[in-house]
Amino acid sequence: MKHLYSFTWKKDEYELSRLEMRTFFNFDVVGNVLISEQKIEPSRSPFMRERLDIWAQGETIEDLVAFAKGLQLGDKTFKIHCLNNSDDAVEPKLDRKLRNDLMRTIGMAIDAEPDLAKPDVVLGLVFYEDVYYLGELVHGESVWLTHMKKPEMYSTALSTRDARAIVNIAVPFPKGLKVIDPCCGIGTVLVEAMSMGIPIEGRDMNKRVVWGSCINLRHFGYEPNVEIGPIEEANEGYDVAIIDMPYNLFTHISKELQQSIISNARRIAKRVVIVTIESMNNEIANANLNIIDQAIVKKGAFERQVLICE
Repeated sequence: MKHLYSFTWKKDEYELSRLEMRTFFNFDVVGNVLISEQKIEPSRSPFMRERLDIWAQGETIEDLVAFAKGLQLGDKTFKIHCLNNSDDAVEPKLDRKLRNDLMRTIGMAIDAEPDLAKPDVVLGLVFYEDVYYLGELVHGESVWLTHMKKPEMYSTALSTRDARAIVNIAVPFPKGLKVIDPCCGIGTVLVEAMSMGIPIEGRDMNKRVVWGSCINLRHFGYEPNVEIGPIEEANEGYDVAIIDMPYNLFTHISKELQQSIISNARRIAKRVVIVTIESMNNEIANANLNIIDQAIVKKGAFERQVLICE
């Protein structure tokens, strides 16, 4: 089965959204629609609006009508949603009358009871690049929004939206992987990972922020797995390490300590995702790591680099 995904992003998030897209699908697109055989839960991504599980496609609406006549929904009720509108932003945008006409034409062919309020099945209808698509529609939920208000806050922490994307970039397919955030701060990355069911360990050398991360995790219903101590004391055997390194903007930190963090990340993990506000190319090379993909995340004049290293 193929799946059609629609995406939205803010202007400054374009590069990050494409990097996340590439880690999920091994390619990206310029626009906001992507078709792939890879099945991703849309609530994982802050940029993914919905996923259409394609049941049928055709060059004309009559092709879909023929499919709809044989569709077996049993006792399930249904409604149809057309994605060619301003909110879903699939091009071309169709005017409301045309969208309603198309949905009515398909709906009349389905031998099942419609329910516009609480349907058992939501069917998606899309006209994209001269092809009509019909299938089950799965909407994404903005889970990260509920994590914005934490009991413990830290002004330099990643936004929950960016943190969620970075977790996906680091661990697109987490099954069986061992993941660590060895400089976890107040736990923004930990919360996003755990909310997606991704087991992750945290550690930080600052007792105060470890205490704060445990409070935040418990606030959202997650049991903390966070240790106090520097990355130099972390054990080996992790598949992925996620490291946010904006330290030098607010805290004096030596190049030697920056190098130690990256070198030890290389020691403990096979893949390292580094978030930094300055170039770390020399330190990364000195740690025998290679940058295999990257993106820049902007927030006004402030920029962070997101680097996938192996």
